[in-house]
Amino acid sequence: MSEISLDAPKLFDLAGNVALVTGAGSGIGQRIAIGLAQCGADVGLLDRRTDDGLAKTADLIEKAGRRSIQIAADVTSGAALDEAVARTEAELGPLTLALNAAGIANAHPAEEMEETQFQTMMDVNLKGVFLSCQAEARAMLRNGRGSIVNIASMSGVIVNRGLNQCHYNASKAGVIHMSKSMAMEWVGRGIRVNTISPGYTATPMNTRPEMVHQSRLFEEQTPMQRMAGVDEMVGPAVFLLSDAASFVTGVDLLVDGGFCCW
Repeated sequence: MSEISLDAPKLFDLAGNVALVTGAGSGIGQRIAIGLAQCGADVGLLDRRTDDGLAKTADLIEKAGRRSIQIAADVTSGAALDEAVARTEAELGPLTLALNAAGIANAHPAEEMEETQFQTMMDVNLKGVFLSCQAEARAMLRNGRGSIVNIASMSGVIVNRGLNQCHYNASKAGVIHMSKSMAMEWVGRGIRVNTISPGYTATPMNTRPEMVHQSRLFEEQTPMQRMAGVDEMVGPAVFLLSDAASFVTGVDLLVDGGFCCW
């Protein structure tokens, strides 16, 4: 038997890659952007506005020894996303990685929901991911390779007990199936597309003082009896974007503390 050459740590090395992260100003997107930089990638940081959150992300990336740029853009605008990709490539290099975390969440009874509330959710969470992937994939197809990870939610797989959020659940289910569909469109052209579906996670939105009672319920309903920390989404993202997942595409990776097993 011939000797097999294996360098496992190198599989997770992102050196030489340029990434674009949407929703990079806070929460899951911010921590993943920092994680990608720590693994060697230069990162375009996109959020609706350039504020203290995005500046903090950029500062931590600089401390990791990598380059970044800050981009204010709305993911519901295809033109803005095309411009963001073009700027990322002009300032950092050919785009090869993308992590789409921009999204919104709210709850409202279905029978009372205004049409505009439903439409806004779809515009940001579903159309926004589509337009982001479209802009990113156009560059990756030119570059001959790429990996895209979209942040979905376990709410795209199950219905959360006690939460009236049919519009949110539908948007995340759409992200999962749309990502699988795009994965199959681009599977022979060098691009992989996968999703991460977090369970209840201790983001700034879920740790507000008025959320204390609800957060306790989230913890009680999760088999691991706690919410995830935002940093616990970094490893799954690095895995799916890196060569460690070179044979993985069209997969929805549940990171939910066992929630969907029950």
